[in-house]
Amino acid sequence: MKKVFIDTNVVLDLLLAREPHYPAAATLFSLVEKGDLQGYLSALTFTNLAYILQKTEQKRGAIRLLQTLRPLVHLLPVTSRVIDLALASRFKDFEDGVQYFTASEAGIGVLVTRNVRDFFPAEITVCSPEEYLKTLRPN
Repeated sequence: MKKVFIDTNVVLDLLLAREPHYPAAATLFSLVEKGDLQGYLSALTFTNLAYILQKTEQKRGAIRLLQTLRPLVHLLPVTSRVIDLALASRFKDFEDGVQYFTASEAGIGVLVTRNVRDFFPAEITVCSPEEYLKTLRPN
């Protein structure tokens, strides 16, 4: 089964139904829910989601959204090695470096994000949800 690391912005597109990005995020997570893909998030994503969602939802609503999401995805730890790699990297945004190295260190070869340009340089595939979904469709 294919493994995909999903960046925080894609999860927010799903949970907050952010247009015009919601359809691709919903399709991606539908494939995860059906078991056609294994979706991975970093533990950092969950804390970031809680922080952001509590600004837009009541606390209970935010927790309910996270409780719904949790069984669908595999969570990866943010290790000291991941932090060290992110600190030493050329990523402009530290959090992007943490996400990237969390995926890379776990052996996941695809990172799906809406901020593809922010993940340079990358040794794993970094693509948008739309680009990734196109790779799954037969010609």
